Amino acid sequence: MGERLSTGVPVLDRKLEGGLPPGSTVALCAPPASQAELLLSEFTSSRPTLYLTTDRTEESVSAEFRRASDRRTPEVRYIPGDAPLDHARRLFQRLPSDSTLVVDPVDLLEREDPTRYRNFLHDLQSHVRGTDSLAVLHCLDGRSVPDQRDITEHAVDVVFQLHTEISGDRVENRLAVPKFRGGRALPETIKLELTESVAIDTSRDIA
Repeated sequence: MGERLSTGVPVLDRKLEGGLPPGSTVALCAPPASQAELLLSEFTSSRPTLYLTTDRTEESVSAEFRRASDRRTPEVRYIPGDAPLDHARRLFQRLPSDSTLVVDPVDLLEREDPTRYRNFLHDLQSHVRGTDSLAVLHCLDGRSVPDQRDITEHAVDVVFQLHTEISGDRVENRLAVPKFRGGRALPETIKLELTESVAIDTSRDIA
């Protein structure tokens, strides 16, 4: 097995036999009212990161990273609603080797013309593979899922699905990895504690 790239979550890395293969594209699918941004933050911890935000300002995203004194602050760039695929393509083409790209969320891009969006994904994957980098697309699983979501999940190499449920007096978060192209998908979910950071619930089912 070749070198893997860390997800930033050690127990997840162990489950994935060391992490993710260099050159992978990942879809992180999660409800809007969840703490999925904590997982995105972990992805930025191991490598230089270009963070593309489509619905929050650059300052608001950067401020969250600055509050965590032990975490590097990524380069944050805002993608406007006017020609978002062109803006995002120009930015990711600057991604250097062994880096991470985050698109948060990718929904704005998924609402563009299907052919142009497919071409965008192909170009993104080609650049990520050529630079041994990692791309993470945050996909909102809410009330209005873009029509191109199937295209995203089929094109990417790995799919992470975060499920958030309220059970009695507890909020339960479980992470599933149902797709892992070139690796081993996980047969079981991982129970996470998502408060101010990502922690693993080891009370029952995590080794």
